[in-house]
Amino acid sequence: MTHPLFDLTGKVAVVTGATHGLGMAMASGLASAGATLIINGNSSQEKIDNAVNEYRAKGFQAFGYKFNVTDEDQVAVAVEQIENDHGPIDILVNNAGIIKRTPLLEMSLADFEEVIKIDLTGVFTMTRPVARKMVERRQGKIINICSMMSELGRNSVGAYAAAKGGLKMLTKNMATEWAKYNVQVNGIGPGYFATSQTEPIRVDGHPFNEFIINRTPAAKWGDPDDLQGATIFLASKASDFVTGQIVYVDGGILATIGKPGNEA
Repeated sequence: MTHPLFDLTGKVAVVTGATHGLGMAMASGLASAGATLIINGNSSQEKIDNAVNEYRAKGFQAFGYKFNVTDEDQVAVAVEQIENDHGPIDILVNNAGIIKRTPLLEMSLADFEEVIKIDLTGVFTMTRPVARKMVERRQGKIINICSMMSELGRNSVGAYAAAKGGLKMLTKNMATEWAKYNVQVNGIGPGYFATSQTEPIRVDGHPFNEFIINRTPAAKWGDPDDLQGATIFLASKASDFVTGQIVYVDGGILATIGKPGNEA
């Protein structure tokens, strides 16, 4: 039985970019706590439909909508349609994003701007029409998916880090402006997780695999399901007095400059 503080029964949760990977794990967590799940994608209707079928196979109530989070007109139409179809949006998880691994001196302006547009501006575009309705109702939960790159730099991900650093501060400013309306805005910063995308580099002997294992105090890659607890917490009544925070789910990476026990 779900504790009443964490019970999302009757809530409508929209998760952008939740057709696969970490977005799917977080969305599944919300649905497992009772929320009606609305997922978004922009690549193909087939991919959205396949994801919806996967959620439904787990017994979740799930629906999918295709629209571009960076297109203000598409977002406005989609938000209106979702609320007409399913009722007020109680929870919004801004997960849609991209990364381009290119050194800054070699990166084109077009590529830099594309990352910023999707990972940062897209959150602004997606959130405003939802937040306006939350403010009117004096209730809502918004979760922005940040990154350890909201705090740290790393070679070849300068545009992504700029976007995620900006998203951290956008989260804090959204929280500041909307707290008086009982709308909580927080972020989740995932560490390194075992997904299909990271599978090729998670083999024994691969330099990056060794780096992650040695850099993470927990000495392992995260399981995508490890994100579900933080997501449910930030979407539920349990976090009603928590706003403007970024919860890093990273196995302890940001807590230390090196894995304990490996000091020189």
